[in-house]
Amino acid sequence: MTRKKLVIILLIVIFFILYIGPSLTNWLFESESSAVSNQIVCQRNFINPFQEALGDYDAYLRQETAATLTSSRHNYVPYVGNGLFGIALEHDSFLNIKHGRTLSLPVYYHPLYIVDDYDMKEATLVDYKKGIVHRFQCSNTGLQISYQYYAHRTIPSLFVQEILVNNPTNSGKTLHLSNPRVSDWPTSVKQIVKLHQGVDAKEYEVVTGMIPIPESDKIIAASVVCRKMENVVQVDARDGTDIMILTTIQYSKPIKQSDYAKHKDIVEKKAIDEMEKVIALTGDRTAVRMLRENHARVWQGLWYTGFYISDSKAEGVINGDRINATIYAILSQVRSYEHEENIKAVTRSDILRSLTYSEGCYEGFSTLDALNLWKPLNNLANLHAVASVWLLTLEKQGCHNLLKAGASGVNQAMILSFGSLRFSNQHLEYNIHPSKLHRDFLFRRVNYGNMTHVNISVILQEDNKAAIFVALDRSDKTYYACDAGCLDSPVQLGPYRKYFPVKLTEPLTAILYITADKQHMEDLRHAIHVREVIEAPAHEHHVIALHKHGYSLGGLNPLFWITIIVLIVMFHLFLCRIIMNEFCDNSVSYKRLYNKA
Repeated sequence: MTRKKLVIILLIVIFFILYIGPSLTNWLFESESSAVSNQIVCQRNFINPFQEALGDYDAYLRQETAATLTSSRHNYVPYVGNGLFGIALEHDSFLNIKHGRTLSLPVYYHPLYIVDDYDMKEATLVDYKKGIVHRFQCSNTGLQISYQYYAHRTIPSLFVQEILVNNPTNSGKTLHLSNPRVSDWPTSVKQIVKLHQGVDAKEYEVVTGMIPIPESDKIIAASVVCRKMENVVQVDARDGTDIMILTTIQYSKPIKQSDYAKHKDIVEKKAIDEMEKVIALTGDRTAVRMLRENHARVWQGLWYTGFYISDSKAEGVINGDRINATIYAILSQVRSYEHEENIKAVTRSDILRSLTYSEGCYEGFSTLDALNLWKPLNNLANLHAVASVWLLTLEKQGCHNLLKAGASGVNQAMILSFGSLRFSNQHLEYNIHPSKLHRDFLFRRVNYGNMTHVNISVILQEDNKAAIFVALDRSDKTYYACDAGCLDSPVQLGPYRKYFPVKLTEPLTAILYITADKQHMEDLRHAIHVREVIEAPAHEHHVIALHKHGYSLGGLNPLFWITIIVLIVMFHLFLCRIIMNEFCDNSVSYKRLYNKA
């Protein structure tokens, strides 16, 4: 074979590989790749609107498949709760009601409707800012199903499930729904009632029974009302359907078992009445949207006061994803009394008064350093345990008045605890050791009184020194601030950030003081007895590198430095060998010359 023929054959083979090969591969695996592609595109379409929230840790995504999509490093149980009841949004979950500080008493009623007869790829997304859990299901045939779950904040007895089915295919689909059921509730009694009398009357299942309280001789009377539906849903070709399932739950305070008959009728009537009221509120799509928006607005208000911390790659540190997941889990255990519809005006006034009185909160060291408060939230038992420890800690560290105010007060107390910020005797002080300020922090809209919001930023400068900046979002009077020791004149605060250096005192004092009483701040200068005040030293480079890069060798992987060291050693060994060879050659040459002479 000549060289010319060989080149022509090689070019023909390359042509077939480049132009015909991909088409042949696609033809062979078209059906399988098309199904996988449909599922990935479906999930991306569902998740794309939440990409910004996921990046800011305002949402959490958990998925069992489709590894190409973004996913969190941690596993948090998807959960909704409003302080009256809670539920983990996993398959076949049951309701939980209040016991002690958390929603940890199980009611073995499983309220979820789920399509489970198709080969689905599934993802669950928790929207922290709106208090809604989304579940997405994508089948390999193109069928798309989305769910929204929320424990309503303004109607605390209401649990909402919204299911939207989209069938873009050319054939109709028959869906089988798993129905709500009772598992381990032997005292429960079922009955079917028709609500909303008339043409639109529908059947609802009422389940009532007693719940034994652990380690007690008392019980709780509980009643659940849920829409009763057929377990088969037909969706036409290129069509869709939406389903809304409402569930209400009512329960008594702990009572004697002998009083159950009386309280059973009371809670059952309350649950049915609540359902009738909600049915009347959801007569059309606009009303359904308003129901969801009212709930989301309360959750968004709870996050108005917040906290930011720069990401760290150091091993075992707390980052924003863990912080937001924990805040959400704990707020879900507490009611938002001031936003609930049936709250009395006097009670609401008392709650709002509690929110403005934060004296003594927070007394302990920064909760970011308390490892017991940051245990995994990967299952319901762990979530309840973490929430219980958090609420106990805040209560015993001087935040009991804020906790009485419900979810808004709990959020305020948690934000104060992150920085060991404390309201004490007419001022707010920032108690933390300067050595802990090796990351950026932002305490956003901390309530000071009724009409003032304080923003406190800690920013790491280029020289590895931390600096404090303070601004007021709004204020009803003039506020002042001073740094550690208060030896300098008070600085008047306003809407623009004011700079304060981080100082180290002997003995150790707070690094920042804020008050509306200028004379009080002048007096602090004489009341804070310090022997020495110096500017806090810069953080060591290896500490900053550890947070920025995950290792303390200047931002480069340790393997890089090991390789450099090995190369240097090898170079010197090679150089030594060359020198020795030259020396030996010269010695031999000298001896030869000597012998000849």
